[in-house]
Amino acid sequence: MAATDLSPPAGAAPEGRIAVVAGGGALPVAVVRTLVAKGEAPLVAVVAGEATAADFAGAERFDVAVEDLGPLLARLRKEGIGRVILAGSIERRPRLSAIRWSLRLLTSLPRAAAGLLGGDDGLLRAVIGLMEANGIRVVGAHEVVPDLLAPRGVVTRAAPSAHDRRDIEAGVEAARAIGRLDIGQAAISVGGRVIALEGIEGTDGLLERTAGMRGHGRLAGKTGGVLVKCCKPQQDRRADLPAIGPDTIGAAQAAGLAGIALDAGSTFILDFERTVALADAAGLFIVGVEPGVRS
Repeated sequence: MAATDLSPPAGAAPEGRIAVVAGGGALPVAVVRTLVAKGEAPLVAVVAGEATAADFAGAERFDVAVEDLGPLLARLRKEGIGRVILAGSIERRPRLSAIRWSLRLLTSLPRAAAGLLGGDDGLLRAVIGLMEANGIRVVGAHEVVPDLLAPRGVVTRAAPSAHDRRDIEAGVEAARAIGRLDIGQAAISVGGRVIALEGIEGTDGLLERTAGMRGHGRLAGKTGGVLVKCCKPQQDRRADLPAIGPDTIGAAQAAGLAGIALDAGSTFILDFERTVALADAAGLFIVGVEPGVRS
């Protein structure tokens, strides 16, 4: 699948330079690499404590703290940025008392504060709203690297069994339920019932908890079960689409799972070839499922 062309159509007013606010993980690296290959000159805002500047060698970049909303927007305006991509994970929420505001942002303080004090969806909507109120269009990472989105169907040598499909159905229902409540994006089902839900600790913590339950004998058998990750039903697709990567495979194997099911077209498989190869080596399946469609 070819990457979406983010250039304005012929005859349209130019949208300005593009920037990437880079959090943790492989996604922002892939986004920047793709933009450079397309002839763009992205400006990379490297979020301190989440991403590493060295990962974006060859691109102009600067460090930014999660509380630097005012300085970030000022820098984007100074550089003539018309489009921005929010990519990668942000583990630490900004502290409202430590946010560096600008006079221009103070008019948005009530809306921003409400978003910062709410759940992840509220926070992302607040950040997107601040960007767009300053004339900067927010572009989804999936528009730049669509090849990293999970396709529908099995992408590994192993495929889900009938027992696994029951786990997938239970996990999808649970993941969508907690997604609607803005709690998390993932669930684990074993033996046709959901045994763990993703909370604020993220997918890594969810898998670690499951491995602990397996080790303490709270789960029947040493293996079996499925990790399911789904996009929240109300989620703005321009930010925080769910993702898995090589580390997810190792953690799923340690938890004794049989495989992973993902929202087809709405979940990233980062470092795609390596992730699939690791799953094959571990005997795990990865399958993309569509809403309301059985695997």
